[in-house]
Amino acid sequence: MTKSTKRKYFGTDGIRGRVGEAPITADFFLKLGWAAGTVLTRHATGKKRVLIGKDTRVSGYMFESALEAGLIAAGVDVDMLGPMPTPAIAYLTRTFRAAAGIVISASHNPVEDNGIKFFAADGYKLPDEVELEIEALLDQTLVTNGSNHLGKARRISDAAGRYVEFCKGSLPSGFSLTGMKIVLDCAHGATYDVAPKVFKELGASVITLGNQPNGFNINDQCGSTHTAALATAVLDEQADLGIAFDGDGDRVLFIDDQGEMVDGDELLFIIAQHRHRLQGGCNGVAGTLMSNLGLELALAEMQIPFTRTKVGDRYVVEAMKENGWHLGGEGSGHVLCSDLNTTGDGIVSALQVLRAVVDSSKPLRELKSGMKKFPQLMINVRLPGKIDISDDQEINQAVADAEQKLAGRGRVLLRPSGTEPLIRVMVEGEDSVLVESSARAIAEIVERRVAPVKS
Repeated sequence: MTKSTKRKYFGTDGIRGRVGEAPITADFFLKLGWAAGTVLTRHATGKKRVLIGKDTRVSGYMFESALEAGLIAAGVDVDMLGPMPTPAIAYLTRTFRAAAGIVISASHNPVEDNGIKFFAADGYKLPDEVELEIEALLDQTLVTNGSNHLGKARRISDAAGRYVEFCKGSLPSGFSLTGMKIVLDCAHGATYDVAPKVFKELGASVITLGNQPNGFNINDQCGSTHTAALATAVLDEQADLGIAFDGDGDRVLFIDDQGEMVDGDELLFIIAQHRHRLQGGCNGVAGTLMSNLGLELALAEMQIPFTRTKVGDRYVVEAMKENGWHLGGEGSGHVLCSDLNTTGDGIVSALQVLRAVVDSSKPLRELKSGMKKFPQLMINVRLPGKIDISDDQEINQAVADAEQKLAGRGRVLLRPSGTEPLIRVMVEGEDSVLVESSARAIAEIVERRVAPVKS
């Protein structure tokens, strides 16, 4: 009999949901810690050790304790890192030679949500077969080891300092941001402590927003999902630019000196263009189905290969590995430089952009002007549950009508979110008026078709 490949709990980016609603509950995380610890250390040749980091959500304390108990029950030693960016956990998992790293976070989601991500010993996300092994064990009874075979827990006090040095070390020796004025928005999240240190120690004058987490204000009208306050601060402070991270620090967006956003596609272009001009160059870029057509065309002008994957950083990483490329990402600001870290790293990616700014002696707004973005509009339609709309004739006809109007000079994409009950309706094309009218027309039909039937 073939083993089922359908995952019950894991999505495209770990397990995520509303706190207090299954599976984001304390009892589930206890058992998940035991199951994950058992599976992830099964083939460990050295010490059975797992790292745990988290963002700043109030629920993180509860889930941290539950995971710790489950892992210890399975005989696994636990290193507690406290609030740390997701990419820091990936890096520290490798440097501590741990069997795995665990992040408690719901990334850019509101405080009401939480979730969990796993990194294997090599710092990459878990392969599907390992996630399936963990899920299979969740159906079994939790067995607590006897006292002589329990794990131990300890706090790692220098984790933040190690990561700060790693980030600075991603730049050439002697690189300096002296003379540059930067506004940082840390989203009251996991970068609130380490990010200001990195940029200050590199010589920048730093104004910091979103660095007062209280357990409840993560991503609340701040960070990479809400950049209005950052744009205002950049203009008020007459700063060179602003940088916005999300709650767990794996995404980054910029604001230029005119208060305009520079999104993930534009950041990818700036890094690729800079690397193209350096010795060794840029051998390719992986984007997703949502990547702006302007990025593809700008890369083509430099003869840099480009490929699209399904949405989700795990698919981008797979394409990068397959092609031997070091650069990829998404418009949301999830930028991957795999020659520097194994996962999206907001601080490291931001430093790569700043390296391009410093080396070129050009402002950010000028660097991004080399890529002409196509107008693109995405509308999120909330679903009452898991609904498959792929065979809905009325929705498919609306998409076909929009594609006919775009006449081969644009795209229409309907995609279910991997982390929330949403359908994302995206339309892209040369004519912004047509793009907006088409996206709204399709979204209205989708919303009507998925609306729950009233009795």
